[in-house]
Amino acid sequence: MKEGIHPKYEQAVVKCACGETFTTGSTKSSLHVEICSKCHPFFTGKQKLIDTGGRVDKFKKKFGIVDKA
Repeated sequence: MKEGIHPKYEQAVVKCACGETFTTGSTKSSLHVEICSKCHPFFTGKQKLIDTGGRVDKFKKKFGIVDKA
């Protein structure tokens, strides 16, 4: 391998929007993420339904699905 062409690999602090912090290895000293394993629905078991632009309502209207509320 050539000398001096690779970036420096160091310990990095990862900060999540939920407040969780942990360390990992990276070429950057700090990383900011929006979602991590502490708040991701796959790992927490809590499904969050994010309706962007009424997509869920549009789908329900298209296929005639009625809520049982």
